Amino acid sequence: MTTQIKRIGVLTGGGDCPGLNAVIRAVTKTAIWKHGIEVVGIEDGFQGLIEDRVRPLAARDVSGILTRGGTILGSNNRCNPRRYCVRVDPVTGPVWENVTDRCVDTARRHGLDAIIVIGGDGTMASAAPLVEAGVNIIGVPKTIDNDIVGTEITFGFLTAVNTATDALDKLHSTADSHHRVMVCEVMGRNAGWIGLTAGVASGSDIILLPEIPFDLEHVCENIDFRMKKGPGFAIIVASEGARPREGQQVVDRIDPTSPDPIRLGGIGRWVADEIAKRTGVETRSSALGHIQRGGGPIPADRILATHFGYHAIKTLMEGKKGRMVVRQGNVFGDVDLLHAAGKQRLVPVNHPLIEAARAIGTGFGDGKTPEPAAHAEPMGSVVV
Repeated sequence: MTTQIKRIGVLTGGGDCPGLNAVIRAVTKTAIWKHGIEVVGIEDGFQGLIEDRVRPLAARDVSGILTRGGTILGSNNRCNPRRYCVRVDPVTGPVWENVTDRCVDTARRHGLDAIIVIGGDGTMASAAPLVEAGVNIIGVPKTIDNDIVGTEITFGFLTAVNTATDALDKLHSTADSHHRVMVCEVMGRNAGWIGLTAGVASGSDIILLPEIPFDLEHVCENIDFRMKKGPGFAIIVASEGARPREGQQVVDRIDPTSPDPIRLGGIGRWVADEIAKRTGVETRSSALGHIQRGGGPIPADRILATHFGYHAIKTLMEGKKGRMVVRQGNVFGDVDLLHAAGKQRLVPVNHPLIEAARAIGTGFGDGKTPEPAAHAEPMGSVVV
């Protein structure tokens, strides 16, 4: 089934992410060259729809942007049309309005037959009222956190893992040289995909994930063993959403004007301080922060982003509405966009990579790391 589409819009919502420009490029060139569709770029995510900031995109406008980080259209992670902060009252705080009608009016004013929305679960949730209002939205899953329901992977994730792994490799050498414990905090919100993947890839000794609440006593026992009988240093990866048993996530700040006001951060420093206090071992912490979002996408993300951009147009031309393109079992398809909106795909506690990590002695702070077999070479005789 095909449908008559003459003009579409494209926007990038939420936080920036390596590969956004690669998707914009694929969407624009596929639409123009394969189907003769006009494309307009909507600036700064849903803010552009609210404020009617739209500009034409030609093929030449997206040439040469495949390797660039960020987004040529700009982005915004504080705009949800259903709950938009129009002003801040000095007494009562943020004043919210439903401005969905403004977005719909902008789409109609520019004759948009559909909008390609590139973003994460929050962006898909922001697109939901437009879908309900009759705007045809095709979503493309973007986030370094890899936490969108319905797809096995999101573009930007692999580049973030590459960045985190490179940083952990560098921390490894300085930890070894100074016989220290190094704690590296990585992003991911409530999902531990970056921490788990980068932790395993870098050979980190302890990985703290949001999905597995940790016990500091177990962490310190592991550290004590490594310092006395092992290599004399340790690397710990802490996902920003990790929390101790009977404890809470560490909140860096709260933005009352944002639909998602909680900003996590600080668990890495807290863990480092506690380890130093309880064990007496010199411990340092490092938070990678937005470095994980920056820079150009690695080749795998450029390819994935190109696939997603192409499949977004393919899905649209098949006459589908309100869908999000996904990859499952290395096969590209699409799911109901509302199925992914406002949800998070977390790491299963029995994930095969967790099981593999445990088998080679990686700790998760829960006391389940297997002890070396009685006949095995003592762990302290091998530097890992």
